[in-house]
Amino acid sequence: MKHLTGPAYADLRERALRYIRDELMPLEQELGLGPEDPAPRPVLRGIWARSHALGLLKGALPEALGGPGLTTVELCLLKAEIAETGAHFAMHVLGELSGPPRIGSLLQFATPDQLQRFFEPVMTGRKGICFALTEPHSGSDAASIRTTAVREGDELVITGHKHFITGSPFADIAIVMCVTDPAAGPKGISAVFVELDAPGVRVDDTYVPMSGQHIDADILLDRVRVPVTNVIGGFGNGLRLGMARINLNRLLHTATMIGMARRVHRLSIDHARTRQQFGGPIARFQAIQHMLADMAANLFACEGMMLHAAALADAGADLRMEASACKLFISERCFEVADKAVQVHGNLGVTHNHPVELAFRQLRMMRILTGTSEIQRNTIAREILQD
Repeated sequence: MKHLTGPAYADLRERALRYIRDELMPLEQELGLGPEDPAPRPVLRGIWARSHALGLLKGALPEALGGPGLTTVELCLLKAEIAETGAHFAMHVLGELSGPPRIGSLLQFATPDQLQRFFEPVMTGRKGICFALTEPHSGSDAASIRTTAVREGDELVITGHKHFITGSPFADIAIVMCVTDPAAGPKGISAVFVELDAPGVRVDDTYVPMSGQHIDADILLDRVRVPVTNVIGGFGNGLRLGMARINLNRLLHTATMIGMARRVHRLSIDHARTRQQFGGPIARFQAIQHMLADMAANLFACEGMMLHAAALADAGADLRMEASACKLFISERCFEVADKAVQVHGNLGVTHNHPVELAFRQLRMMRILTGTSEIQRNTIAREILQD
């Protein structure tokens, strides 16, 4: 893949993988943390600060926002390699759960006050941030949110319930999508900064998704008062700003899926070579060989599809159809890879928190998160049928 990358990528990749190998994985062992154990906030803050010091925390950002300016192709390759390590803290290296990527292009709309109070602490790893759009009833219908922000003088009074918000269990700030003008439909939705320690805010992390990881929670807001100056990009622009990077984000998520699937494929090959049955390794059985071959073919197709779409993004193409096609195809094929990995591993593959069993659960979720397969099919059909 060297012909697809430049020196900035090579340097960042080397630093990121060394940080994971030499510091984060030993830290997991030292703390005795498994994949379903919540990480203490002080530990996460230390990881964010260290990632910032190593120049990694802003690694996914363009040069204009203080990052290294990796191409989309380079960013996809890097995210896949980081996910392939299987490190529990891997998603914190580039701040994907609660750091600068959660802010992304919103930086260009921030006021000087917002930059100082909210963005700068996140960009330097001192605070975490989450993006709160989804609600219990809304799901894929983002425009149907009911959380309201009613203006009273120089303040907004926010009431509502945000559901399954990634990064919220350890975030300090949320970008909350609120209805500020009920009569305006989608154009009446605004994005508002809310500090999660404010009176009236409660983060409910008592439920756990099927992955078992403590990275999602609900945010309940009961007449939470914030200054009007916390609105980002002006009233009524929240949904537009929030959805602006959705196509690119869907593509970037596929890199994480591919990294997970690569890892379980590699583990399956190793297991097939070493697992002894009936006088020899199970790799000699054609049934096992065919499963490994199907996994390799799926990964080859997924990687090629992702990189082709990433190259289109770097060329400035509109990715609405391609990003949805990638999210649909790659999420379903990578889950198939994990399913076959479980089969190859036999009883180990169905043992709770074995790396293969964990990846099976995580990759199953990916067919729901960031837009279900059905929503992707809707988008693809709309794009290919329009005049």
